[in-house]
Amino acid sequence: MALKIGITGGIGSGKSSVCHIFKILGIPIFEADLVAKTVINSNTEIKESLISLFGREIYGSDNRINRKMLANLIFNDDKLLEQVNRLVHPVVRKEFINWMKTQDSEYIIHEAAILLESGFYKMMDCTILVSAPEELRIDRVCKKENITPEMVRKRMAKQWADEEKRKLTNLEIVNDNKKLIVPQILEIDKNLKTHGKIW
Repeated sequence: MALKIGITGGIGSGKSSVCHIFKILGIPIFEADLVAKTVINSNTEIKESLISLFGREIYGSDNRINRKMLANLIFNDDKLLEQVNRLVHPVVRKEFINWMKTQDSEYIIHEAAILLESGFYKMMDCTILVSAPEELRIDRVCKKENITPEMVRKRMAKQWADEEKRKLTNLEIVNDNKKLIVPQILEIDKNLKTHGKIW
């Protein structure tokens, strides 16, 4: 059975870039956030539950989720965010278990923004935090999504701080535009393939 490595990081930390390098190395990546976005549009049970929570207009005429509307609703209401997570997380967990069974690799990666907050980390053999200074993260997200720093800070407030995340992760990849990330990733890959652990 392949080792299960969790990778997480706050918004703008660059965890997707880190996972892209692992992908180049031939490592299978389960992108939990992408899967969550997919099941919101494809899973009948989730769709029905979201419609009864928010009304039919939560889905557009193309039958796809109105992402902007959903984000505005859940990012301003912790209870609603929790309700949506309770609907989506069990389906994503099931998808991961099924996906994992089809993989043939020494280790696999489960990438998720809220890997720790959701409790998914408990399914992993070890977890890696991708970190970057807050101002750099804000700058990255503002440029990528063309939004204001205030909007980014609002999203950050919904995620755990890196100090909290470090308590539950085994290793950290620093992505601060100073320390090169490729050597850090190659070291982890080598340790996993040689010793079956990341340190």
